[in-house]
Amino acid sequence: MSLNGKYSLGILLTFVLLAAVMLYIFPFIAMITGEKNFTATSFLYSRMVLWMVLAITFLYSFLIEKQPFLLWKDKNYSFLFYLKKILRLYLICAIGGAFLNLFIKIITHENSGDKIAQLSSVFKNNYPLIVFTCLTAGVVEEFLMRGYMQPRIEKIYKNQYAGIAVSAFLFGILHMTYGTISQVIIPFFIGVVFAMFYKKYSNIKILIMCHFMYDFVSLMIMNFINFKHLSVF
Repeated sequence: MSLNGKYSLGILLTFVLLAAVMLYIFPFIAMITGEKNFTATSFLYSRMVLWMVLAITFLYSFLIEKQPFLLWKDKNYSFLFYLKKILRLYLICAIGGAFLNLFIKIITHENSGDKIAQLSSVFKNNYPLIVFTCLTAGVVEEFLMRGYMQPRIEKIYKNQYAGIAVSAFLFGILHMTYGTISQVIIPFFIGVVFAMFYKKYSNIKILIMCHFMYDFVSLMIMNFINFKHLSVF
């Protein structure tokens, strides 16, 4: 198999594993543990499984592709650069996401999904779970979607825009299990912003920290504000 063929198989394997986790992990956990309800424990187990997907993809790149997991070597920058870029990326994603959310709600009159309501109750005052969830999202999603997929998609199609667009599209699709249009469109938008940044600056650490910050602020808002008011955000 050619190297591009191995890249294609790795991308497919990673996406299928992530999709399977998003779709089936909670029924699987319920079958194993006997817990019928959506609980903090079951959500914690689901995040642990995402770390396993990252480990499997890492092993695939090392054993099958025989290539570095990060095809683009991470560049180092000053502390001030990190601070400015993290804040700038966060504001772009937060403000852009808020406008997209408002636009979608005006057009579709969409309400927050049942999955978001369940998450709101699970995260209520559970700060260790909030931190672990944000850390998992930041590390696992950025390593897989930007660090692993984006450069390989670009190499397969020999087009940097394909790497940006396809990785962002897959990132958006993976969030469709939350049950709302906004939970697909907004991650797609964030995926495009992050992919463009990664292409330009080749630094996964900034994306991980910004992703953590974005999710942490979102979950803390969810924690402190009554669910019926969350649609404002």
